[in-house]
Amino acid sequence: MKKTCALLLLSCFFAVTAFSASFLAKVDPEHKDWFLYEGQENFANMRTFSTSFGEFVEFDAYEESVDDLYYHEAMDYTEYVERNDFYFIDPIDEDPFESLDSVYTPEDELYSRQWALKNTGTNALDVDAEGRAGVDMNAEMAWGITRGDSRLKIAVIDTGVDYNHPDLVDNMWINEAEFHGEEGVDDDGNGFVDDIHGYDFVHNDGDPMDDHSHGTHCAGIIAATHDQTGIAGLMGDVQIVAIKFLGRRGGGSLADAVKSIDYAMKVGVHIMSNSWGGGGFNQALYDAIFAAKEKGILFVAAAGNSNNNNDKRPSYPATYDIENVISVGAMDSSGKRASFSSYGAKTVDIFAPGAKILSSVLGGKYKSYSGTSMATPYVSAALGLLLAMEMNTFESLMSFGEIKDRLIETSIMEPNLEGRARGGRVDTYRLLMDEREGL
Repeated sequence: MKKTCALLLLSCFFAVTAFSASFLAKVDPEHKDWFLYEGQENFANMRTFSTSFGEFVEFDAYEESVDDLYYHEAMDYTEYVERNDFYFIDPIDEDPFESLDSVYTPEDELYSRQWALKNTGTNALDVDAEGRAGVDMNAEMAWGITRGDSRLKIAVIDTGVDYNHPDLVDNMWINEAEFHGEEGVDDDGNGFVDDIHGYDFVHNDGDPMDDHSHGTHCAGIIAATHDQTGIAGLMGDVQIVAIKFLGRRGGGSLADAVKSIDYAMKVGVHIMSNSWGGGGFNQALYDAIFAAKEKGILFVAAAGNSNNNNDKRPSYPATYDIENVISVGAMDSSGKRASFSSYGAKTVDIFAPGAKILSSVLGGKYKSYSGTSMATPYVSAALGLLLAMEMNTFESLMSFGEIKDRLIETSIMEPNLEGRARGGRVDTYRLLMDEREGL
């Protein structure tokens, strides 16, 4: 897969590869071998993979456009073919001076800097925004109801997760069959070897260790343990499933995104948190998210960091019109839309804290990042608390429409957010209590 990503990058930026582009085809399962036979003279680097929603072939080709490929005989046995687009992360404001070691800093000091959980009006790390007390996730009130449930699984589909981070290790998903099984053997028979904490689709192995920090940062926002050290996640009890399809430079292919979503379904997650985007509409990604919907899984996605109106120029995957997709914009500590955050009165659902957010990074340390990438896991965690509350009260799970309506209608509208999304800023306590007045 590293070769695929490299070919795609070179073709896009330097145009010096032997093949013009990388493609992804959904093929008729009964004629997959025929596709491979017919395509061998004109296609290169053909790789196949199976998902719960179809058979796919990745390949590189000379053709200048997808349309040209339909004239090839191999395409008689395809449902569709499209470019194997590249997706990426784009965190804003990585501040080296914010690197902290929990060994030297007690929990209360770090928690006091987490304005997103408790905004005092003076504890924001953003010197460009004047903080406003109470403009936060309303976490402490929510924690009076629930801090989560260890039965709940949230997939962080990203650059991987540092599962050894002191603030995350106790809330990482453990595949017991693989953990207690034999190394190098698919002990649970799910088709993935040694996937103890998740899977790495960049290197095609069972070690989803982060080599960037972005995924670890997102995981900390959701699930940093409430244990007197480091920071606090919005959820104190949850299982984080680490799924890596973005490499050390923050990019990954459409094919690996599809595989990641399919894997998350196989291990039974309840929520997928997706702080990435890029490319246009892709049918394969649509099919993967739709399949997740059919499994009852929420798909929370970042609206983007390009200050774009997503109503006019869609940003994927956040703009897919599928019931389980929740699109998230970012706000600062004053309750204003962050200057970089994309928006859309029809296509963005909610805003959450996303400016100067302190969370976990590699090496047991902490940094502040900004982006809709940070707002997204806050919404994933808020929805995780909602599902956890339902688990604990033995209520039947709500439909996607009911969940989305509740998230939007319990939010708090700020003047600067009006007309920029379907809702305002998320309030976790109001979400749990279903307090809908005042939007």
